[in-house]
Amino acid sequence: MARGGALNGRVRWSTHHVNARRTRTVHRVVPRAQRKVAPNLVTGGKGGRFESWARQRGAGAAGARAGGSGRARCGVAGWSCCQADRLGGVRCAAAVCAGAGPPGLGAPRRAEDPAGVDSLSGQPPAATIGSLFYNPGGPGVPGVDALRQVGESLEALGQGRFDVVSWDIRGSGRSAPVSCFRSDRARARFWAGRPVPSTRREKRRYLAKTVAFARRCGAVSGRKRLAHVTTADTARDLDHLRRQVGDRRLTFYGQSAGTMIGQTYANLYPRRVRAMALDSVIDPVAYVKRTAAWLASSMGRVDATFDAFLSLCHRAGPDRCPLAGIVPAEQHARQLFARLRRAPLAAPTATPPGRLTYGELLTALKFTYLPAPSTWQQLGSDLAAAVGGDGSALETSAGVSASEPFHEALEPMQAIVCADSPAGRDANAWPRTVDRLTRVSRIGGPPFGWLIGAPCASWPARKTDRYTGPWNASTRNPILLVGGRFDPNTPLAGARHAARLLGNAVLLTHDGYGHISTADPSACVDQALSRYLVDLRTPARGTVCRSDRLPFDPDFGQPLP
Repeated sequence: MARGGALNGRVRWSTHHVNARRTRTVHRVVPRAQRKVAPNLVTGGKGGRFESWARQRGAGAAGARAGGSGRARCGVAGWSCCQADRLGGVRCAAAVCAGAGPPGLGAPRRAEDPAGVDSLSGQPPAATIGSLFYNPGGPGVPGVDALRQVGESLEALGQGRFDVVSWDIRGSGRSAPVSCFRSDRARARFWAGRPVPSTRREKRRYLAKTVAFARRCGAVSGRKRLAHVTTADTARDLDHLRRQVGDRRLTFYGQSAGTMIGQTYANLYPRRVRAMALDSVIDPVAYVKRTAAWLASSMGRVDATFDAFLSLCHRAGPDRCPLAGIVPAEQHARQLFARLRRAPLAAPTATPPGRLTYGELLTALKFTYLPAPSTWQQLGSDLAAAVGGDGSALETSAGVSASEPFHEALEPMQAIVCADSPAGRDANAWPRTVDRLTRVSRIGGPPFGWLIGAPCASWPARKTDRYTGPWNASTRNPILLVGGRFDPNTPLAGARHAARLLGNAVLLTHDGYGHISTADPSACVDQALSRYLVDLRTPARGTVCRSDRLPFDPDFGQPLP
Protein backbone atom coordinates (compact mmCIF):
# COMPACT_ATOMS: atom_id res chain seq x y z
CA MET A 1 0.00 0.00 0.00
CA ALA A 2 1.18 3.54 -0.72
CA ARG A 3 3.02 5.42 1.97
CA GLY A 4 4.19 8.98 2.38
CA GLY A 5 6.93 9.78 -0.08
CA ALA A 6 10.38 10.53 1.32
CA LEU A 7 12.38 13.52 0.13
CA ASN A 8 15.91 14.01 1.48
CA GLY A 9 15.01 12.35 4.75
CA ARG A 10 11.74 14.25 5.02
CA VAL A 11 8.19 13.18 4.41
CA ARG A 12 5.63 15.00 2.30
CA TRP A 13 2.05 14.51 3.43
CA SER A 14 -0.67 15.45 1.02
CA THR A 15 -4.31 16.39 1.24
CA HIS A 16 -6.71 17.03 -1.61
CA HIS A 17 -9.16 19.87 -2.12
CA VAL A 18 -11.02 22.11 -4.56
CA ASN A 19 -12.07 25.65 -3.71
CA ALA A 20 -13.59 28.71 -5.28
CA ARG A 21 -10.65 30.67 -6.60
CA ARG A 22 -7.34 29.68 -8.09
CA THR A 23 -4.35 30.87 -6.11
CA ARG A 24 -0.76 29.79 -5.89
CA THR A 25 0.03 26.29 -4.64
CA VAL A 26 2.93 24.98 -2.60
CA HIS A 27 4.03 21.71 -1.08
CA ARG A 28 4.49 21.61 2.66
CA VAL A 29 7.52 19.45 3.45
CA VAL A 30 8.10 18.73 7.11
CA PRO A 31 11.26 17.32 8.71
CA ARG A 32 10.56 13.83 9.97
CA ALA A 33 11.50 14.76 13.51
CA GLN A 34 8.83 17.48 13.55
CA ARG A 35 6.09 15.46 11.85
CA LYS A 36 3.05 14.57 13.89
CA VAL A 37 0.27 12.23 12.86
CA ALA A 38 -1.20 14.21 9.98
CA PRO A 39 -4.32 13.33 8.04
CA ASN A 40 -4.25 13.03 4.29
CA LEU A 41 -7.10 14.83 2.54
CA VAL A 42 -8.52 14.64 -0.96
CA THR A 43 -11.12 16.71 -2.73
CA GLY A 44 -12.94 16.44 -6.00
CA GLY A 45 -14.17 19.42 -7.97
CA LYS A 46 -17.63 20.36 -9.08
CA GLY A 47 -19.52 19.23 -12.14
CA GLY A 48 -18.35 15.63 -12.11
CA ARG A 49 -14.66 16.40 -12.61
CA PHE A 50 -11.69 17.31 -10.49
CA GLU A 51 -10.51 20.87 -10.93
CA SER A 52 -7.18 22.58 -10.34
CA TRP A 53 -8.31 24.91 -7.62
CA ALA A 54 -6.19 25.64 -4.60
CA ARG A 55 -6.20 28.00 -1.67
CA GLN A 56 -3.07 28.90 0.17
CA ARG A 57 -2.76 29.21 3.91
CA GLY A 58 0.52 30.11 5.51
CA ALA A 59 2.48 27.45 7.33
CA GLY A 60 1.51 27.17 10.95
CA ALA A 61 -2.06 28.33 10.37
CA ALA A 62 -3.94 27.95 13.59
CA GLY A 63 -6.61 25.33 14.09
CA ALA A 64 -8.39 25.62 17.40
CA ARG A 65 -8.01 22.73 19.80
CA ALA A 66 -10.68 20.11 19.29
CA GLY A 67 -11.00 19.14 22.92
CA GLY A 68 -8.63 17.55 25.40
CA SER A 69 -5.54 18.78 27.15
CA GLY A 70 -3.01 18.78 24.32
CA ARG A 71 -2.96 21.90 22.15
CA ALA A 72 -2.29 21.38 18.46
CA ARG A 73 -2.30 23.51 15.33
CA CYS A 74 -3.21 22.13 11.94
CA GLY A 75 -2.75 23.98 8.71
CA VAL A 76 -3.44 23.16 5.07
CA ALA A 77 -0.27 24.41 3.45
CA GLY A 78 -1.44 24.43 -0.16
CA TRP A 79 -3.05 22.56 -3.01
CA SER A 80 -1.22 21.02 -5.93
CA CYS A 81 -1.50 18.22 -8.45
CA CYS A 82 -1.58 14.67 -7.08
CA GLN A 83 0.25 13.15 -10.04
CA ALA A 84 3.02 11.94 -7.78
CA ASP A 85 0.35 9.82 -6.10
CA ARG A 86 -1.06 8.73 -9.48
CA LEU A 87 -4.39 10.29 -8.68
CA GLY A 88 -4.83 12.06 -11.99
CA GLY A 89 -6.35 15.53 -11.74
CA VAL A 90 -7.30 15.33 -8.09
CA ARG A 91 -5.77 18.21 -6.16
CA CYS A 92 -3.55 17.68 -3.13
CA ALA A 93 -2.41 19.73 -0.17
CA ALA A 94 -0.56 19.15 3.06
CA ALA A 95 -2.46 19.08 6.34
CA VAL A 96 0.33 19.44 8.86
CA CYS A 97 -0.34 19.24 12.59
CA ALA A 98 2.18 20.60 15.06
CA GLY A 99 2.14 21.07 18.79
CA ALA A 100 2.03 18.92 21.90
CA GLY A 101 1.71 15.52 20.33
CA PRO A 102 -0.96 14.36 17.90
CA PRO A 103 -3.94 16.72 17.58
CA GLY A 104 -6.39 16.88 20.44
CA LEU A 105 -4.65 14.58 22.93
CA GLY A 106 -6.39 14.33 26.25
CA ALA A 107 -9.82 13.30 27.46
CA PRO A 108 -12.46 13.86 24.78
CA ARG A 109 -15.30 16.20 25.64
CA ARG A 110 -18.09 17.96 23.85
CA ALA A 111 -17.16 21.35 22.44
CA GLU A 112 -20.38 23.29 22.04
CA ASP A 113 -19.30 26.70 20.79
CA PRO A 114 -18.69 27.04 17.04
CA ALA A 115 -17.72 30.70 17.43
CA GLY A 116 -14.20 31.73 16.55
CA VAL A 117 -13.80 29.06 13.92
CA ASP A 118 -10.75 30.03 11.89
CA SER A 119 -11.70 29.95 8.21
CA LEU A 120 -9.91 30.59 4.99
CA SER A 121 -10.42 34.03 3.49
CA GLY A 122 -12.78 34.44 0.57
CA GLN A 123 -16.25 33.03 0.04
CA PRO A 124 -17.31 30.30 -2.41
CA PRO A 125 -19.78 31.07 -5.19
CA ALA A 126 -23.42 31.50 -4.10
CA ALA A 127 -24.41 28.18 -5.64
CA THR A 128 -21.79 26.29 -3.63
CA ILE A 129 -22.88 25.13 -0.17
CA GLY A 130 -19.40 24.22 1.03
CA SER A 131 -17.46 20.98 1.42
CA LEU A 132 -18.92 17.49 1.63
CA PHE A 133 -16.55 15.35 3.70
CA TYR A 134 -16.67 11.65 2.86
CA ASN A 135 -15.32 8.57 4.62
CA PRO A 136 -15.64 5.10 3.00
CA GLY A 137 -15.32 3.09 6.22
CA GLY A 138 -13.08 0.13 6.90
CA PRO A 139 -12.09 1.45 9.34
CA GLY A 140 -8.93 2.58 7.61
CA VAL A 141 -9.89 2.39 3.94
CA PRO A 142 -7.87 5.26 2.42
CA GLY A 143 -10.27 8.05 1.52
CA VAL A 144 -7.80 9.51 -0.97
CA ASP A 145 -7.99 6.44 -3.18
CA ALA A 146 -11.71 5.89 -2.57
CA LEU A 147 -12.61 9.36 -3.78
CA ARG A 148 -11.05 8.72 -7.15
CA GLN A 149 -13.38 5.73 -7.52
CA VAL A 150 -16.61 7.35 -6.31
CA GLY A 151 -15.95 11.08 -6.73
CA GLU A 152 -18.32 11.55 -9.63
CA SER A 153 -21.18 9.70 -7.92
CA LEU A 154 -20.67 11.83 -4.81
CA GLU A 155 -20.71 14.95 -6.97
CA ALA A 156 -24.06 13.80 -8.35
CA LEU A 157 -25.34 13.04 -4.85
CA GLY A 158 -24.51 16.61 -3.87
CA GLN A 159 -26.04 17.98 -7.09
CA GLY A 160 -22.76 19.73 -7.88
CA ARG A 161 -23.18 22.01 -4.88
CA PHE A 162 -20.21 20.78 -2.85
CA ASP A 163 -16.47 20.44 -3.01
CA VAL A 164 -16.20 16.72 -2.22
CA VAL A 165 -13.46 16.09 0.32
CA SER A 166 -11.93 12.91 1.66
CA TRP A 167 -8.82 12.10 3.62
CA ASP A 168 -6.71 9.18 4.80
CA ILE A 169 -7.54 8.91 8.48
CA ARG A 170 -4.60 8.64 10.85
CA GLY A 171 -2.94 5.25 10.78
CA SER A 172 -4.02 4.51 7.20
CA GLY A 173 -3.03 5.15 3.60
CA ARG A 174 -0.58 8.05 3.48
CA SER A 175 -1.30 9.35 7.00
CA ALA A 176 1.37 7.70 9.14
CA PRO A 177 0.05 4.23 8.26
CA VAL A 178 0.15 1.45 10.79
CA SER A 179 2.34 -1.40 9.61
CA CYS A 180 3.27 -4.54 11.46
CA PHE A 181 6.10 -5.74 9.20
CA ARG A 182 9.17 -4.10 7.75
CA SER A 183 8.58 -5.58 4.30
CA ASP A 184 5.89 -7.28 2.23
CA ARG A 185 8.09 -10.34 2.08
CA ALA A 186 8.24 -10.57 5.88
CA ARG A 187 4.45 -10.30 6.10
CA ALA A 188 3.93 -12.98 3.45
CA ARG A 189 6.40 -15.29 5.17
CA PHE A 190 4.73 -14.74 8.57
CA TRP A 191 1.18 -15.56 7.47
CA ALA A 192 2.19 -18.03 4.72
CA GLY A 193 -1.34 -18.12 3.34
CA ARG A 194 -2.65 -19.48 6.64
CA PRO A 195 -6.48 -19.72 6.48
CA VAL A 196 -9.03 -19.24 9.24
CA PRO A 197 -8.65 -22.32 11.48
CA SER A 198 -11.17 -25.15 11.58
CA THR A 199 -9.64 -27.81 13.87
CA ARG A 200 -8.42 -27.53 17.48
CA ARG A 201 -4.84 -27.91 16.41
CA GLU A 202 -5.20 -25.19 13.78
CA LYS A 203 -6.83 -22.89 16.34
CA ARG A 204 -3.91 -23.26 18.79
CA ARG A 205 -1.43 -22.44 16.05
CA TYR A 206 -3.46 -19.52 14.75
CA LEU A 207 -3.82 -18.07 18.25
CA ALA A 208 -0.05 -18.16 18.69
CA LYS A 209 0.27 -16.33 15.37
CA THR A 210 -2.07 -13.56 16.51
CA VAL A 211 -0.05 -13.06 19.71
CA ALA A 212 3.18 -12.79 17.71
CA PHE A 213 1.46 -10.52 15.18
CA ALA A 214 0.31 -8.06 17.87
CA ARG A 215 3.83 -7.98 19.29
CA ARG A 216 5.21 -7.14 15.83
CA CYS A 217 2.69 -4.33 15.41
CA GLY A 218 3.94 -2.72 18.61
CA ALA A 219 7.57 -3.16 17.61
CA VAL A 220 7.23 -1.79 14.07
CA SER A 221 4.64 0.98 14.45
CA GLY A 222 5.35 1.84 18.09
CA ARG A 223 2.93 1.89 20.99
CA LYS A 224 2.61 5.67 20.88
CA ARG A 225 1.25 5.61 17.34
CA LEU A 226 -1.05 2.69 18.12
CA ALA A 227 -2.45 4.59 21.11
CA HIS A 228 -3.44 7.60 18.98
CA VAL A 229 -5.39 6.12 16.07
CA THR A 230 -8.78 6.04 17.78
CA THR A 231 -11.96 7.23 16.12
CA ALA A 232 -12.03 10.08 18.63
CA ASP A 233 -8.61 11.21 17.37
CA THR A 234 -9.94 11.04 13.81
CA ALA A 235 -13.04 13.06 14.73
CA ARG A 236 -10.79 15.81 16.11
CA ASP A 237 -8.70 15.71 12.94
CA LEU A 238 -11.90 16.09 10.93
CA ASP A 239 -12.84 19.18 12.92
CA HIS A 240 -9.43 20.71 12.16
CA LEU A 241 -9.92 19.99 8.46
CA ARG A 242 -13.41 21.49 8.54
CA ARG A 243 -11.90 24.70 9.85
CA GLN A 244 -9.19 24.71 7.22
CA VAL A 245 -11.58 24.44 4.28
CA GLY A 246 -13.53 27.35 5.73
CA ASP A 247 -16.80 25.64 6.65
CA ARG A 248 -18.56 26.95 9.73
CA ARG A 249 -20.41 23.65 10.10
CA LEU A 250 -19.67 20.16 8.85
CA THR A 251 -21.45 18.32 6.07
CA PHE A 252 -20.45 14.65 6.25
CA TYR A 253 -21.30 11.40 4.50
CA GLY A 254 -19.94 8.27 6.17
CA GLN A 255 -20.35 4.64 5.23
CA SER A 256 -19.92 1.60 7.48
CA ALA A 257 -17.07 2.36 9.91
CA GLY A 258 -17.33 5.97 8.73
CA THR A 259 -20.60 6.09 10.65
CA MET A 260 -18.61 5.78 13.87
CA ILE A 261 -16.56 8.82 12.86
CA GLY A 262 -19.81 10.66 12.25
CA GLN A 263 -21.46 9.61 15.51
CA THR A 264 -18.34 10.46 17.48
CA TYR A 265 -18.03 13.87 15.82
CA ALA A 266 -21.72 14.64 16.37
CA ASN A 267 -21.43 13.87 20.06
CA LEU A 268 -18.19 15.82 20.52
CA TYR A 269 -19.30 18.81 18.44
CA PRO A 270 -23.10 18.76 18.05
CA ARG A 271 -23.34 22.48 17.24
CA ARG A 272 -20.78 22.19 14.45
CA VAL A 273 -22.87 19.80 12.35
CA ARG A 274 -24.78 21.11 9.34
CA ALA A 275 -25.75 17.74 7.84
CA MET A 276 -24.64 14.18 8.51
CA ALA A 277 -25.71 11.16 6.44
CA LEU A 278 -24.61 7.80 7.86
CA ASP A 279 -25.07 4.70 5.71
CA SER A 280 -24.80 1.17 7.22
CA VAL A 281 -24.64 2.27 10.81
CA ILE A 282 -22.54 0.69 13.54
CA ASP A 283 -24.10 0.36 16.99
CA PRO A 284 -21.90 2.76 18.99
CA VAL A 285 -22.58 1.24 22.41
CA ALA A 286 -21.62 -2.27 21.31
CA TYR A 287 -18.60 -0.97 19.37
CA VAL A 288 -16.89 0.70 22.33
CA LYS A 289 -17.94 -1.90 24.91
CA ARG A 290 -15.52 -4.70 24.04
CA THR A 291 -14.15 -6.32 20.89
CA ALA A 292 -16.39 -9.37 21.27
CA ALA A 293 -19.49 -7.24 21.90
CA TRP A 294 -18.91 -5.28 18.70
CA LEU A 295 -18.22 -8.43 16.67
CA ALA A 296 -21.39 -10.07 17.97
CA SER A 297 -23.51 -6.99 17.18
CA SER A 298 -22.08 -6.76 13.67
CA MET A 299 -22.90 -10.39 12.79
CA GLY A 300 -26.57 -10.42 13.66
CA ARG A 301 -27.70 -10.71 10.03
CA VAL A 302 -24.93 -12.74 8.41
CA ASP A 303 -26.78 -16.05 8.46
CA ALA A 304 -30.08 -14.36 7.56
CA THR A 305 -28.39 -12.78 4.54
CA PHE A 306 -27.14 -16.19 3.40
CA ASP A 307 -30.64 -17.59 3.86
CA ALA A 308 -31.99 -14.72 1.74
CA PHE A 309 -29.43 -15.58 -0.94
CA LEU A 310 -30.61 -19.20 -0.95
CA SER A 311 -34.24 -18.14 -1.20
CA LEU A 312 -33.58 -15.74 -4.08
CA CYS A 313 -31.44 -18.40 -5.77
CA HIS A 314 -34.28 -20.89 -5.61
CA ARG A 315 -36.71 -18.32 -7.03
CA ALA A 316 -34.30 -17.41 -9.83
CA GLY A 317 -34.00 -21.04 -10.95
CA PRO A 318 -31.02 -22.98 -12.31
CA ASP A 319 -30.63 -20.80 -15.41
CA ARG A 320 -29.59 -17.83 -13.25
CA CYS A 321 -28.46 -19.67 -10.11
CA PRO A 322 -26.93 -23.10 -10.81
CA LEU A 323 -27.23 -24.06 -7.14
CA ALA A 324 -31.01 -24.22 -7.60
CA GLY A 325 -32.70 -27.21 -9.16
CA ILE A 326 -34.78 -30.24 -8.25
CA VAL A 327 -33.13 -30.26 -4.81
CA PRO A 328 -33.65 -26.90 -3.01
CA ALA A 329 -30.61 -24.64 -2.80
CA GLU A 330 -30.83 -24.75 1.00
CA GLN A 331 -30.46 -28.53 1.01
CA HIS A 332 -27.42 -28.34 -1.30
CA ALA A 333 -25.85 -25.80 1.04
CA ARG A 334 -26.46 -27.92 4.15
CA GLN A 335 -24.85 -30.91 2.46
CA LEU A 336 -21.79 -28.88 1.46
CA PHE A 337 -21.34 -27.45 4.96
CA ALA A 338 -21.59 -30.90 6.53
CA ARG A 339 -19.13 -32.37 4.04
CA LEU A 340 -16.52 -29.68 4.68
CA ARG A 341 -16.82 -30.07 8.45
CA ARG A 342 -15.70 -33.68 7.99
CA ALA A 343 -12.84 -33.09 5.53
CA PRO A 344 -11.47 -30.54 3.04
CA LEU A 345 -12.59 -30.59 -0.58
CA ALA A 346 -10.27 -30.87 -3.56
CA ALA A 347 -9.63 -27.59 -5.38
CA PRO A 348 -7.46 -28.69 -8.33
CA THR A 349 -7.80 -25.55 -10.47
CA ALA A 350 -7.71 -22.97 -7.68
CA THR A 351 -5.08 -20.23 -7.71
CA PRO A 352 -2.96 -21.85 -6.36
CA PRO A 353 -4.33 -25.41 -6.42
CA GLY A 354 -5.11 -26.83 -3.01
CA ARG A 355 -7.98 -27.96 -0.81
CA LEU A 356 -11.01 -25.99 0.37
CA THR A 357 -11.48 -26.13 4.14
CA TYR A 358 -14.59 -25.37 6.15
CA GLY A 359 -12.98 -22.18 7.51
CA GLU A 360 -12.16 -21.02 4.00
CA LEU A 361 -15.77 -21.52 2.88
CA LEU A 362 -16.94 -19.31 5.75
CA THR A 363 -14.27 -16.72 4.96
CA ALA A 364 -15.26 -16.52 1.31
CA LEU A 365 -18.93 -16.11 2.21
CA LYS A 366 -18.31 -13.48 4.91
CA PHE A 367 -15.77 -11.27 3.15
CA THR A 368 -16.31 -11.79 -0.58
CA TYR A 369 -19.84 -12.79 -1.46
CA LEU A 370 -22.48 -11.83 1.10
CA PRO A 371 -21.65 -8.10 1.31
CA ALA A 372 -21.90 -7.74 -2.49
CA PRO A 373 -25.14 -8.96 -4.14
CA SER A 374 -23.54 -8.33 -7.53
CA THR A 375 -21.50 -11.49 -6.85
CA TRP A 376 -24.45 -13.70 -5.90
CA GLN A 377 -24.92 -15.20 -9.33
CA GLN A 378 -21.25 -16.18 -9.26
CA LEU A 379 -21.72 -17.52 -5.73
CA GLY A 380 -24.51 -19.78 -7.00
CA SER A 381 -22.14 -21.17 -9.63
CA ASP A 382 -19.23 -21.57 -7.20
CA LEU A 383 -21.34 -23.36 -4.59
CA ALA A 384 -22.81 -25.63 -7.26
CA ALA A 385 -19.29 -26.59 -8.38
CA ALA A 386 -18.33 -27.38 -4.78
CA VAL A 387 -21.47 -29.50 -4.30
CA GLY A 388 -20.30 -31.38 -7.39
CA GLY A 389 -16.89 -32.01 -5.78
CA ASP A 390 -14.75 -29.13 -7.07
CA GLY A 391 -13.96 -26.39 -4.53
CA SER A 392 -11.56 -24.51 -6.80
CA ALA A 393 -13.58 -21.32 -7.29
CA LEU A 394 -14.40 -20.95 -3.60
CA GLU A 395 -10.80 -21.73 -2.65
CA THR A 396 -9.54 -18.96 -4.96
CA SER A 397 -11.98 -16.48 -3.41
CA ALA A 398 -11.05 -17.50 0.12
CA GLY A 399 -7.35 -17.27 -0.73
CA VAL A 400 -7.65 -13.52 -1.17
CA SER A 401 -8.37 -13.19 2.57
CA ALA A 402 -5.21 -15.13 3.40
CA SER A 403 -2.97 -13.17 1.04
CA GLU A 404 -0.23 -10.69 1.93
CA PRO A 405 -2.05 -7.67 0.40
CA PHE A 406 -5.19 -8.50 2.39
CA HIS A 407 -3.27 -8.71 5.66
CA GLU A 408 -1.48 -5.45 4.87
CA ALA A 409 -4.80 -3.70 4.24
CA LEU A 410 -6.17 -5.23 7.45
CA GLU A 411 -3.47 -3.82 9.74
CA PRO A 412 -4.85 -0.24 9.99
CA MET A 413 -8.32 -1.66 10.63
CA GLN A 414 -7.06 -3.91 13.41
CA ALA A 415 -5.15 -1.03 15.00
CA ILE A 416 -8.21 1.23 15.00
CA VAL A 417 -10.61 -1.45 16.22
CA CYS A 418 -8.28 -2.59 19.00
CA ALA A 419 -7.75 1.03 20.10
CA ASP A 420 -11.48 1.81 20.08
CA SER A 421 -12.74 -1.51 21.39
CA PRO A 422 -10.27 -3.36 23.65
CA ALA A 423 -10.68 -7.11 24.06
CA GLY A 424 -10.62 -6.95 27.85
CA ARG A 425 -9.50 -10.53 28.21
CA ASP A 426 -6.40 -12.71 27.92
CA ALA A 427 -5.50 -14.22 24.56
CA ASN A 428 -5.80 -17.73 25.98
CA ALA A 429 -9.53 -17.13 26.46
CA TRP A 430 -10.07 -16.03 22.87
CA PRO A 431 -10.91 -19.46 21.37
CA ARG A 432 -13.89 -19.63 23.75
CA THR A 433 -14.87 -16.15 22.59
CA VAL A 434 -14.87 -17.35 18.98
CA ASP A 435 -17.06 -20.27 20.03
CA ARG A 436 -19.59 -17.82 21.48
CA LEU A 437 -19.44 -15.69 18.34
CA THR A 438 -20.09 -18.81 16.27
CA ARG A 439 -23.31 -19.32 18.22
CA VAL A 440 -24.32 -15.82 17.09
CA SER A 441 -23.40 -16.59 13.47
CA ARG A 442 -22.15 -19.94 12.22
CA ILE A 443 -20.87 -18.21 9.06
CA GLY A 444 -19.48 -14.95 10.44
CA GLY A 445 -18.20 -16.05 13.86
CA PRO A 446 -14.98 -17.87 12.91
CA PRO A 447 -13.65 -15.52 10.16
CA PHE A 448 -14.55 -12.32 12.01
CA GLY A 449 -13.47 -13.70 15.37
CA TRP A 450 -10.07 -14.90 14.19
CA LEU A 451 -9.12 -12.47 11.44
CA ILE A 452 -10.39 -9.25 13.02
CA GLY A 453 -10.84 -9.83 16.73
CA ALA A 454 -8.09 -12.19 17.91
CA PRO A 455 -5.16 -9.70 17.70
CA CYS A 456 -6.99 -7.32 20.07
CA ALA A 457 -6.60 -9.87 22.90
CA SER A 458 -2.82 -9.32 22.72
CA TRP A 459 -2.75 -5.71 21.51
CA PRO A 460 0.21 -3.74 22.92
CA ALA A 461 -1.52 -0.32 23.18
CA ARG A 462 -3.69 -0.64 26.27
CA LYS A 463 -4.27 3.03 27.14
CA THR A 464 -5.91 4.99 24.34
CA ASP A 465 -7.77 8.27 24.12
CA ARG A 466 -11.03 6.69 22.99
CA TYR A 467 -14.53 8.11 23.21
CA THR A 468 -17.08 5.86 24.93
CA GLY A 469 -20.16 8.07 25.01
CA PRO A 470 -22.65 9.48 25.66
CA TRP A 471 -24.28 9.07 22.23
CA ASN A 472 -27.39 11.20 22.74
CA ALA A 473 -26.35 14.63 21.44
CA SER A 474 -28.92 16.78 19.62
CA THR A 475 -27.70 18.47 16.47
CA ARG A 476 -29.19 21.59 14.93
CA ASN A 477 -30.53 19.61 11.95
CA PRO A 478 -31.53 15.94 12.02
CA ILE A 479 -28.90 13.30 11.26
CA LEU A 480 -30.01 10.91 8.51
CA LEU A 481 -29.28 7.22 9.14
CA VAL A 482 -29.61 4.52 6.46
CA GLY A 483 -29.86 0.86 7.43
CA GLY A 484 -30.37 -2.23 5.26
CA ARG A 485 -32.61 -5.20 6.07
CA PHE A 486 -30.09 -7.82 4.92
CA ASP A 487 -26.73 -6.25 5.73
CA PRO A 488 -24.20 -8.92 6.83
CA ASN A 489 -21.78 -6.39 8.38
CA THR A 490 -23.89 -3.68 10.01
CA PRO A 491 -27.36 -5.00 10.87
CA LEU A 492 -30.41 -2.75 10.80
CA ALA A 493 -30.67 -3.20 14.57
CA GLY A 494 -27.53 -1.08 14.99
CA ALA A 495 -29.04 1.78 13.00
CA ARG A 496 -32.25 1.56 15.00
CA HIS A 497 -30.32 1.70 18.27
CA ALA A 498 -28.28 4.69 17.09
CA ALA A 499 -31.46 6.47 15.98
CA ARG A 500 -33.01 5.97 19.43
CA LEU A 501 -29.88 7.26 21.15
CA LEU A 502 -29.28 10.38 19.08
CA GLY A 503 -31.30 13.39 20.14
CA ASN A 504 -32.25 14.36 16.58
CA ALA A 505 -32.10 11.60 13.96
CA VAL A 506 -34.25 10.04 11.23
CA LEU A 507 -33.83 6.42 10.11
CA LEU A 508 -34.37 5.45 6.47
CA THR A 509 -34.75 1.69 6.00
CA HIS A 510 -33.35 0.16 2.83
CA ASP A 511 -35.27 -2.98 1.89
CA GLY A 512 -32.28 -4.49 0.18
CA TYR A 513 -29.28 -6.80 0.39
CA GLY A 514 -25.55 -6.49 1.04
CA HIS A 515 -23.35 -4.04 2.90
CA ILE A 516 -23.88 -0.30 2.24
CA SER A 517 -26.86 0.86 0.20
CA THR A 518 -24.74 1.32 -2.94
CA ALA A 519 -24.15 -2.45 -3.04
CA ASP A 520 -27.84 -2.90 -3.92
CA PRO A 521 -28.73 0.34 -5.73
CA SER A 522 -31.91 2.17 -4.85
CA ALA A 523 -32.96 5.38 -6.59
CA CYS A 524 -35.23 5.97 -3.60
CA VAL A 525 -32.27 5.96 -1.18
CA ASP A 526 -30.13 8.11 -3.48
CA GLN A 527 -32.87 10.71 -3.86
CA ALA A 528 -33.42 10.85 -0.11
CA LEU A 529 -29.69 11.30 0.54
CA SER A 530 -29.40 14.00 -2.12
CA ARG A 531 -32.39 16.00 -0.84
CA TYR A 532 -31.04 15.79 2.67
CA LEU A 533 -27.46 16.82 1.92
CA VAL A 534 -28.47 19.75 -0.27
CA ASP A 535 -31.78 20.97 1.15
CA LEU A 536 -31.65 19.49 4.67
CA ARG A 537 -34.97 17.71 4.07
CA THR A 538 -35.27 14.29 5.68
CA PRO A 539 -37.70 11.57 4.56
CA ALA A 540 -40.78 10.97 6.67
CA ARG A 541 -40.12 8.83 9.72
CA GLY A 542 -40.70 5.16 8.96
CA THR A 543 -39.87 5.52 5.26
CA VAL A 544 -38.76 2.27 3.58
CA CYS A 545 -36.95 2.32 0.23
CA ARG A 546 -36.89 -0.70 -2.03
CA SER A 547 -33.95 -1.59 -4.23
CA ASP A 548 -34.21 -0.97 -7.95
CA ARG A 549 -33.73 -4.63 -8.87
CA LEU A 550 -33.34 -7.96 -7.11
CA PRO A 551 -30.10 -9.95 -7.16
CA PHE A 552 -30.02 -12.48 -10.03
CA ASP A 553 -31.80 -9.94 -12.24
CA PRO A 554 -29.72 -9.82 -15.46
CA ASP A 555 -29.78 -6.01 -15.21
CA PHE A 556 -28.90 -5.88 -11.50
CA GLY A 557 -26.91 -2.74 -10.74
CA GLN A 558 -28.13 -0.90 -13.82
CA PRO A 559 -30.28 2.23 -13.44
CA LEU A 560 -33.99 1.95 -13.95
CA PRO A 561 -35.29 3.12 -17.36
